[in-house]
Amino acid sequence: MGYPDLAGKVFFLHHGQLTVPSLPEIVVARISGAIKLDAIKPDPAWESATAISFCSDWQGRNPDPERSTQVKALWTWEILFLRFDCRFRDLNLFEDSDPGGRRDHLWDRDVAEAFLQPDPSRAHYYREFEVSPNGMWIDLKVFPGGIANLNSGLQHSMALDQKTHSWAAELAIPMKALTARFDPKSLWRANFYRVEGKTEPRAYMAWQPTDTPKPNFHVPGAFGGMRFAE
Repeated sequence: MGYPDLAGKVFFLHHGQLTVPSLPEIVVARISGAIKLDAIKPDPAWESATAISFCSDWQGRNPDPERSTQVKALWTWEILFLRFDCRFRDLNLFEDSDPGGRRDHLWDRDVAEAFLQPDPSRAHYYREFEVSPNGMWIDLKVFPGGIANLNSGLQHSMALDQKTHSWAAELAIPMKALTARFDPKSLWRANFYRVEGKTEPRAYMAWQPTDTPKPNFHVPGAFGGMRFAE
């Protein structure tokens, strides 16, 4: 499988063939069936998932462990599960949302974000999911020239602990909202982000740096890999 739009990546010529270095990956652990979402008391199935963590900014600089983010992922044929465990310094939250918690422009406050690209051959098409420490969320489909509501049917669970300056979120995203034909042998592309702060410069953190002059998460060429373990 090729990896289009690999902005900023280094290519190597090996025996006359162009090769691409291995992508950093998040491995999605397979589980036998759906689990109950519980951000406070996570299901034991999460112990089978290997976490990825980050605390540096979108350029890969200025690490801040007090704003660290850990991400885990699980899959069944019907659902992709994501869990965020986040540390925070301060909170900046919306107080209003649609019934059910959906909130437009959620990225203007504190959020954790997942950008998922099931088909890397369509470099500028992907899905965006955001969730806030107080349980608001948004799901979007991104395409050249715009964004639109995804209406994925995601479910979520939240937990916020002011004493320990931590919050957690679990998401259950229907596979049918991500891809028409799920193939666990395919390699997806993905990136994960955090935004925190009330005034600029806010903290814009990324698992895989986008390395743009100004904060910009919409750089699919910088996405890492998402591999589904059997």
